[in-house]
Amino acid sequence: MKLIGTATSPYTRKVRVVLAEKRMECEFAIDAPNTEGSTVAQFNPLGKIPVLVLDDESTLFDSRVIVEYLDNASPGNRLIPEEKRPRIQVRRWEALADGCADAAVAVVMEKRRPAAQQSPEWISRQQAKVDRALQVMADDLAAKNWCTGDFFTLADIAVGCCLGWIELRLPDLPWRRNHPNLARLADKLAQRQSFRDSAPA
Repeated sequence: MKLIGTATSPYTRKVRVVLAEKRMECEFAIDAPNTEGSTVAQFNPLGKIPVLVLDDESTLFDSRVIVEYLDNASPGNRLIPEEKRPRIQVRRWEALADGCADAAVAVVMEKRRPAAQQSPEWISRQQAKVDRALQVMADDLAAKNWCTGDFFTLADIAVGCCLGWIELRLPDLPWRRNHPNLARLADKLAQRQSFRDSAPA
């Protein structure tokens, strides 16, 4: 298998963490979409990362599809519960974390535009999504050990990757001060080998 993505993408990192937690071998090919010479569109017509190229040369995208495939391909150490209700809880967390990352990415990308072309209203709307998502994550985590209770799951991976990206690209956002329980979770996740090896730089 070959994973195509970038070292800083929170969605690519999510897949890399899942691969590491499940001890699955996979080549990692760094390729940033929308850059000269990028081949991403050859593997994903949407031109987005991550993309997983399977041994038979078929491809999977996006990250949610890829992680489900990986969890099913190697049934040991399940990260997505098989039981219906816990499974839905984990996928809800993943959707919330990915959506928060989507909005955070939108903020950063808009701020990279020339000042005269930026839309303060757009930035404000996206920032509000980030703020609301972080608040809901903090409220739902409460004092639990992990996002869904006592067991480490894909929910924690998705949240950890989202928070890691925000810390990298929006360093002035006071999420650690505002949500100390999320900060504790992020620090605990940062101690795992899978997160250390995939830390964005």
